[in-house]
Amino acid sequence: MLEELREEVYNAHMSLWSEKLVVWTSGNVSARDGRTNLIVIKPSGLHYNELSPENMVVVNMEGEVIEGNLKPSVDTMTHLYIYSHMEKINSVIHTHSTYATALAAAGQSLPVCLTAMADFFGSDVPLGNLKVIGGSEIGKEIVEKIGKSKAILMQNHGVFTVGSTIEEALKAAIYVEESAKVFILSKIVGEAKRIPQPMIEELHRNYTSNYGQNRGKEGEKWQKLT
Repeated sequence: MLEELREEVYNAHMSLWSEKLVVWTSGNVSARDGRTNLIVIKPSGLHYNELSPENMVVVNMEGEVIEGNLKPSVDTMTHLYIYSHMEKINSVIHTHSTYATALAAAGQSLPVCLTAMADFFGSDVPLGNLKVIGGSEIGKEIVEKIGKSKAILMQNHGVFTVGSTIEEALKAAIYVEESAKVFILSKIVGEAKRIPQPMIEELHRNYTSNYGQNRGKEGEKWQKLT
């Protein structure tokens, strides 16, 4: 069931591991199938070297296991709340990546202090209040506080990222950790300078409009020329 999506969710978990955004059994990735509205998510408590596409768990929007012999992640209801209230989101990723979680532990949001942050996020990475894990309360806080960002730091807990695709949510998880690392290290030489809001908006607009390969008619024209 949902073999291709299982494979993608598994590969995203392996990327979290290779990027050192998770340790031992922490963190999880989920994705929603647009046709069936079913969710594929990591099984609870398994080490990353035990994961496989086959042991990813399929649940419905009520959290009932539709396919799989293992218990789904303890964060399942958090993911489901996000999906039920953010219809354009098709992937949710949760990590405890070191630098971003350090800010969460200190109760600090992450300001746009790098052009790469302005490009991709288009806003500060906000801070959500401390909530008990394992239920919909974290999901509710994320939906209320994340705004236009693709990432949020949950106080005393960790990081959640969202995306219309698994790739987008994974990219957000990688970018938020790198940005947090630079922000924290910058304090050795001074205070990080927040980019002015008008420039943030301009950079984000240019990035979303122009970055990457144009696969339309102009892209086809370029391919013919080369």
